Amino acid sequence: MHMITKQLLVGNADDAATPPPQVGAVLMVAEEQHVKAPSWVAFAKVPFKEFGEAIPSVLLQAVEWVEAQVSETRVMVCCRAGMGRSVSVVIAYLCCVEGMAYADAVKLVLARRPGGLPLPRLQDTIEAAARLRSGRKSPTSGT
Repeated sequence: MHMITKQLLVGNADDAATPPPQVGAVLMVAEEQHVKAPSWVAFAKVPFKEFGEAIPSVLLQAVEWVEAQVSETRVMVCCRAGMGRSVSVVIAYLCCVEGMAYADAVKLVLARRPGGLPLPRLQDTIEAAARLRSGRKSPTSGT
């Protein structure tokens, strides 16, 4: 398990099943993992395929779940190894919610999670997710 910011951590499947007491919410993003988190944590699963490109709407769903939890508690985003999908969701959160530039978000996350490997075409996927997000927030968008 690796602390990325004061409120965000990344972890693996074992960490999701046994989170430390300072973590109040766990998001599992590994499609193939079936983890039962303890009852005292908020838990959700938003599945991503390992090593595959993320779907923008699914990435946005994960980002918005983290956003809804992080103001109340520490959130740990987990995948099988805690290196790819979890790292990618945290990078997306930092870009879409915190307004961090993609390069800065990658630099921060990889400095705090050595060996992390973002999903393919992640920057493009984050940009597409951000467009979806801004479209939801603007009731007068041109459609």
